[in-house]
Amino acid sequence: MLIREATSEDWPAIWPFFHSIVSAGETLTYPLELSREEAEGWWFVSAPSRVVVAVDEAGTVLGTAKMNRNHLGNGSHIASATYMVDPAHSGRGVGRALCEHSVDWARAEGYRAMQFNAVVETNIHAVKLYRSIGFDVIGTLPQGFKHPAQGYVGLHIMHMAL
Repeated sequence: MLIREATSEDWPAIWPFFHSIVSAGETLTYPLELSREEAEGWWFVSAPSRVVVAVDEAGTVLGTAKMNRNHLGNGSHIASATYMVDPAHSGRGVGRALCEHSVDWARAEGYRAMQFNAVVETNIHAVKLYRSIGFDVIGTLPQGFKHPAQGYVGLHIMHMAL
């Protein structure tokens, strides 16, 4: 697996799994009905933020990550990231590779910590992955997320010092 900078040419491969993940409404706080064009604008952020894709040896996009400052001004030393893995390629370590890549990026860029503001508590695979990499749940917003099947569930704030 190779992780490289994403380009606009990658969007046609990202969009189908981006759309299915977001429209399912189970793991992200994005609007459920983002159009293809709106979604591309949400995902492809400008520098100093960064967007990458994980690809296999054939060049197939397996997943993507968006890395950015979590806050501005005097809080701009905290990084954040969002990840999406094509469900057709889950269980292959793509999420772990993207998360570890983003942590390495944040360290190299001089960030002092990473914080995820809204990890849905029922997204047990993500919570387990982030904990295994070194993130801690530092708080939970009770009933902060309306899960389509499980109702109102908590949103974890997860943090790792770099």
